[in-house]
Amino acid sequence: GVAYQKQDAFSVVSSLTLYAQWYKSETNVTHEYVDLGLSVKWATCNVGASKPEDSGYYFAWGETKPKEIYDLTTHKWCNGTYNSYTKYCTESKYGTVDNKVTLESLDDAANVNWGGNWRMPSQEELNELLTQCTWRWQTQNGVNGYTVTGPSGNSIFLPAVGTKNGSEVKSSGFSCKYWSRTVRKYASYLAYYLDLSSNRR
Repeated sequence: GVAYQKQDAFSVVSSLTLYAQWYKSETNVTHEYVDLGLSVKWATCNVGASKPEDSGYYFAWGETKPKEIYDLTTHKWCNGTYNSYTKYCTESKYGTVDNKVTLESLDDAANVNWGGNWRMPSQEELNELLTQCTWRWQTQNGVNGYTVTGPSGNSIFLPAVGTKNGSEVKSSGFSCKYWSRTVRKYASYLAYYLDLSSNRR
């Protein structure tokens, strides 16, 4: 089954980093992609991975490099608390307001690591992936995850590599969470994400 609510959001730094799948346009191809028959193309694997079932890198939202510890004290865009954000903030109670709700290219892990026109997907593109594709939980080369088949008949594999909380990877083999490039307008310490697991819809 698929677990997803369109309005779900996770804290961009709350001791947690979520793994993401990426979007690309048709020019400046630097990595393999799949045409699922949707509005954008999708990568064959995650950033930092060499094959679809590899975990690749874990990223905190708005950061472009993996790190040892994932929490408020190490996040690039806050000063250690929920009311000290320095970028991507829409309310003064959370920090310095700039009204940015979409990642800029220099803060987009896909674009920084892969270049070209690669970028993280929007909330709408994740929803399109969810609602217009067929999802099947399976094991590929010993790794659990979802095979996602688009209207074109082509597929991608999203590995269930869990999340990273502090320094520990949690729920690997059971859960996969994928960042969007969009934060919530009225709770900008939260970013939208796709939440998938093996046992709930």
